[in-house]
Formats: sequence, structure tokens, C-alpha cells
Amino acid sequence: MSAGTAPFFIVSSGRSGTAMLHKLLQSFPCVDAHHEYAVDIAQPLAVKRYLDLVGADEASRVLASTHQAAVHYSEATHWCDSSNKLSWLIPELAKLMPQAKFVHLVRDGRKVAGSYFRKLAEECYDDRSTAISQAFYDTPSRNPAPPPEKKYWWPVPRKTDALAEAFRGFDQFERIAWHWAEINRVILHELAALDANRTLFVRLEDLCASPQAVQGLLHFLNLPYRAEHFELFHRPHNVNRPEDELLSEAQRGRFEVLAGAMMARLGYGDRAEYVVNY
Repeated sequence: MSAGTAPFFIVSSGRSGTAMLHKLLQSFPCVDAHHEYAVDIAQPLAVKRYLDLVGADEASRVLASTHQAAVHYSEATHWCDSSNKLSWLIPELAKLMPQAKFVHLVRDGRKVAGSYFRKLAEECYDDRSTAISQAFYDTPSRNPAPPPEKKYWWPVPRKTDALAEAFRGFDQFERIAWHWAEINRVILHELAALDANRTLFVRLEDLCASPQAVQGLLHFLNLPYRAEHFELFHRPHNVNRPEDELLSEAQRGRFEVLAGAMMARLGYGDRAEYVVNY
């Protein structure tokens, strides 16, 4: 690995500002910034690793040939990937790159679930793709792995998960709500095993509301802060449909059941749902 390049990773559930952070980081000439680097490789690998369909050694081998190789050959002082796909691969990345830092970026789960459901419905937990993924997990010897299209590669609960059977009857919104709670649970668990100086927790809402939050983020990454960096968070990014709305009453009820405990754990328990103004 290049001794002069410092790697870091933005991990999240997705739909949480990873594209916005990528835009910010691209503004630094010293940062080799990526959003979902090598996604056709990383996303299937992440799901297989979460479901124990590949082991840590194989996951590390693949990451060494992609992310670690990219860092090695980078000419920048910093290399980063802002990607929810890497949330399932934190132990392997941390071991491969002991100097790497990790930013856990979170957003109100109601906004994440609503955004996925309304804007990415065709590539996130649709009925047909989920059934194919579930069948592959259940009997991989009989069902070949799906192609590396995003729509097929979203985790289903492990066989030992208390919700494994119930998940089979979930609708698309419920699957997304489960995903938000589970991916954040995994991130919290894996980052807790690392030295505290390698990790930072930050809410998207705080970055949008406070210059000090943006300054703290950049300080953690050893990057200089300028006033225009805060202004960037006032303009949503990666928005294919500039519209937003509150969850329906039925959706709020199901989300609370599936993700209410994680909402409280991440500091959203007493916050009112908001509408994004585009």
C-alpha cells in the first residue's frame, strides 16, 4: 500500500447522504474520492459475506484486489469510498488497511426507507429479485448466484435471525425498514471493535444544520474546512426524483415495529419526521 495515501470509508445504509459526501470530498484536489467503487464486485461480495456464503479470507482477497489495490496505486494523499455496500465488510477492510478510518453516516430511518421505497423501488427489495436472492441463500447448490445487478444483491435475514421466517412474508417497504435497522446494527457492532480514533459517528441532519458538524467531520479526516463546505449540504444530491413526503400511517406503524429500537439508539427516538424541501 502507498505509504503516502490515507484511506477512509463512509459507511451507511444508503440514501443517507453518501453521494453528498462524495461531492464534498471530490472538491479536495488531494482526495481520490469514489462513490460505490467497483460496485458490481463489492455489492455481491458484501451480501455473500453477511450471509456467510464466503469467508473472511475470500472477502479479504477480493478487497485486496480492488480497494486496497486502488489505494496502493493512488497518487492522492487521501483515498475514499463513500458506499453503503462496504458496511458489511468493515472487519476485512480494517484488517487489510490498519490506518484506514471509518465514518458512520446515518439519517432518520423514516426518510431512508421512504426514499428507497419511492425512488429506487425497481432496484431495492422488489418481490421477484428478493425471491431469487432468498432461493440462492436457501439452496446455493441448486440455485446459481444471480448476476451482479444491484436489484438482486440486498441481504435477507440469516437463518438464525428471529425474523428469518417472517421476512418471507414482508412487503417491499417492510424489507427496506428491516434493512435500515440491520445494516446500522452491523455497522455499530463492527466499528465498536476498532480503536475509537479510527471511527466517527455523524448524522446527516447535523451536517445540514451545523457548520461545526461539517468542520468536525473534515478535522477527523485531516482535511481543511471552508465555509462553502457547509453550504454544500443545503443542496440534495443523487436525487432522481426531487420529491418527498411523509410515511403513511401504515408505513409508520410497520417501521416502528421493525426499526423503532434502532431509531432510539441512533438518537432519532424523539424527533419528528420531516419533509425535504427541494
